[in-house]
Amino acid sequence: MSGPPFTGGCQCGAVCYRIDAAPRNASVCHCRMCQKATGGLFGPYANFPAAALTWTRGRRKTFQSSDFILRGFCGDCGTPLTFEAASGNGAHIGVTIGSFDRPSAVPPQRQIMVAERIAWVDGLGDVPGRSAEEEVASAAKYPPVVSRQHPDHDTDTWPPAQ
Repeated sequence: MSGPPFTGGCQCGAVCYRIDAAPRNASVCHCRMCQKATGGLFGPYANFPAAALTWTRGRRKTFQSSDFILRGFCGDCGTPLTFEAASGNGAHIGVTIGSFDRPSAVPPQRQIMVAERIAWVDGLGDVPGRSAEEEVASAAKYPPVVSRQHPDHDTDTWPPAQ
């Protein structure tokens, strides 16, 4: 795991953040609520002191997904961003690992709620992947992609002038 600062934000670039602290821990949560909240197979979060988080562009919206949990997301593109205790003292906040500019710098150290893990997740490493040649051949069948995704670094303005 590399050290701070950690930067990131949503897919559209409307909400960006900076964290000036090392994570307390990073985990993958397999509970059904995290699956639904992320639209993924699990919820990957890194936990930080809340005081170390600065919103550098925009502000997240929140949804209280249970009596105990408040989840933050971009109100424009829907990217899941945070997870925190709704009624706690606000000392810590979980940030979605996939929203970091360098998600590989924050590997999970544990899995939680494994009893709710989707049965076939354990076998993903055995699912065949396409070769580089197959990827190139597949891409040639479609028009070029013009990405509107915010880059993996902060920008002075977003979106860029057209």
